[in-house]
Amino acid sequence: MICASTQGEHDVLREKRRQIDEEGFTPGHDDEVNHHGSLARAAACYAWPQADHIERAEKVATPPTGWPWPAKWWKPKAYRRNLVRAAALLIAEIDRIDRLNRGR
Repeated sequence: MICASTQGEHDVLREKRRQIDEEGFTPGHDDEVNHHGSLARAAACYAWPQADHIERAEKVATPPTGWPWPAKWWKPKAYRRNLVRAAALLIAEIDRIDRLNRGR
């Protein structure tokens, strides 16, 4: 297993673990409720710069077009934090696809 070697990698892996441990978004949950790229779409929404809000770290209250889940799950933070969350969501989507392909 490769270990995190930069702060960014460490933060992404820690966020992935938090999503599982604190939010309950386990692999089983991801397999059951996330289809058609919803994890990747959510990641894209968090990764997309929110115009001039980036520099001021303001939170955009309304989910952007493409947000795959109910608005109550849109919880943006500062830009860097959003990128960390996006990367963790992308890992979850990659893992979900890998599990799906192994099941075929």
